[in-house]
Amino acid sequence: MSARRSAARGRPGDGRFVAACLLPALALFALFMIWPTVSVFRMSLYSWSGFSAQMRFVGLDNFTKLVDDEQFLRAFQNTVALLVVVTVVTMGMGLFLAAVMTRQKLRGHTLYRFVLYIPNVLSVVVIAAIFSAVYDQENGLLNGTLRLLSLDGLQQVWLGDQKLVLYSVAIAMLWQSLGYYMVIYMSSMASIPEELYEASALDGASAGRQFFAVTLPLIWQNLRTTLTFFILSAVNLSFVLVRAMTGGGPDGASEVLLSYMYKQAYTNSAYGYGMAIGVVIFAFSFLVSLLVSRATRREPLQF
Repeated sequence: MSARRSAARGRPGDGRFVAACLLPALALFALFMIWPTVSVFRMSLYSWSGFSAQMRFVGLDNFTKLVDDEQFLRAFQNTVALLVVVTVVTMGMGLFLAAVMTRQKLRGHTLYRFVLYIPNVLSVVVIAAIFSAVYDQENGLLNGTLRLLSLDGLQQVWLGDQKLVLYSVAIAMLWQSLGYYMVIYMSSMASIPEELYEASALDGASAGRQFFAVTLPLIWQNLRTTLTFFILSAVNLSFVLVRAMTGGGPDGASEVLLSYMYKQAYTNSAYGYGMAIGVVIFAFSFLVSLLVSRATRREPLQF
């Protein structure tokens, strides 16, 4: 009995060994994650250009200015719009394509999966360059195709029209993300026992009914995790695409929170004000993640 107790407690020195293994990772996490986050919160309380040695404590004045900043409010609206539209379309299409690829006997489905997954392998900057070329007003693929089909009246300045530019960026985000989530959902669906589908088919369930009654409940935990992950990553993805494709233009029509923060902190020499925007982004991302987690909470199903 004593030998079992000593084995359960572990050998002397095990705790020190585990601590020694964890210490480097914890140190790096604190250095590159915790400290920068604390610094953002601290600098949001100061008025500082980012270059001079003079820093003036202003308290919550930077946050007060945000309420009256129309450009910030527009960037916030654009961010929310992109998150809602791109998330709904990406998750919906990803689930649909995964179900089709998994349940239907399509000829060449491996090729389709490969083609859809390619954008995720490419750099986001490369994707921005591709879509900038596609949307080019004179020589772009989109306007060129419309011209070839004698649909000249449908040609647009896709990245120069305030009403269209945000949708153009959303399509680029969708193209980059769709294949990745489709493959994730395919792997989850492939693990569902075939007997469940056979039993539901005997009960007269159609393919659509099987998806909502069998497939979706059994991959719900995976969907819930990927949904939260996508929302957080989409905030960063939108910044890179906007920065590379439009620069926030025309006239701020495609500005998002991160791109506006970057401009304030590193272009307009308003570092403290930019960090206040960073705090808002942090709080917004945390709040959205919390709401999504609460709204999608369900009892996990076993099979």
